[in-house]
Amino acid sequence: MTTKSKLVVLIGPTAVGKTDTSIKLAKAFNGEIISGDSMQVYKYMDIGTAKIKPAEMDGIPHYLIDIKHPTEAFSAAEFQELVRKKISDITKRGKLPIIVGGTGLYIQSVLYDYQFSEAPTNDEFRKQLEEVADKEGNLLLHNQLSQIDSNSAAKIHPNNIRRVIRALEIYHCTGKTMSEWQDTQEQEPLYDTAVIGLTMERELLYERINKRVDLMMEEGLLKEVEKLYQQGVRNCQSVQAIGYKELYEYFDGKIALSEAVENLKQNSRRYAKRQLTWFRNKMDVQWFDMTTAVVPNEREKKITEIFSYIEGKLKIKSNT
Repeated sequence: MTTKSKLVVLIGPTAVGKTDTSIKLAKAFNGEIISGDSMQVYKYMDIGTAKIKPAEMDGIPHYLIDIKHPTEAFSAAEFQELVRKKISDITKRGKLPIIVGGTGLYIQSVLYDYQFSEAPTNDEFRKQLEEVADKEGNLLLHNQLSQIDSNSAAKIHPNNIRRVIRALEIYHCTGKTMSEWQDTQEQEPLYDTAVIGLTMERELLYERINKRVDLMMEEGLLKEVEKLYQQGVRNCQSVQAIGYKELYEYFDGKIALSEAVENLKQNSRRYAKRQLTWFRNKMDVQWFDMTTAVVPNEREKKITEIFSYIEGKLKIKSNT
């Protein structure tokens, strides 16, 4: 029997404290970090995606950051392929791979044996849909997808027509939605994994999210988004990210800046709620409540608890 590679996954909603915790984990367990965020792959989108700053990395290698231009698409299947290669590479060098992020489906696709390419295909049907998109526009197909698979439609932007057509094709071939088809995939973990979830009392989390948005604006988020806007980066997967789409509406003259910032805060809070719901329903997670961890001494206690859990789960020792 082949021994499974060891892997730590650190998940949780935005603003819960994953970045600081991940560095402590990497230092304690001789680890290297793979970003599990679907938007941090994009160059020039640093502030709005809460990308870790070089100074914060504290010498720990980070991967899957700044590997795509904002006009390029990025899928769970591509993420799966890149991350599995990186896990293998890190493990071979005697280090512990640590995935850190909040994009649930992407992370789940790495942990379990999802075979994206093995879903049935129908070239003729796909060609028909491509012709419909050319003649009638992308929105028509996206609306069709909404009617049969609202979950997938909510995750796929109308202009990511390749994925919209793929979801419709899977339904046409199998009678199952893409979400249902993924749920039938093998649920045996590919790695010896410790999945750590950070959570926090909702009111405090929402307060931290609001403060983070204010800090992003102070750090130059408006200028970052304006640069993309002026470069003509539009109708792309990247700028549908929270923090970009709201400010694009401001630059389009549709809303005032104050309203755009309030929308950004509200959308971030809603996203955090969706993240927590997804992780609780879809993944086997050991949760750690970080509500009291805003106090330094209490934070150290929580970090020690997390270290102990990883040591017990993966049968490895920290160097603390």
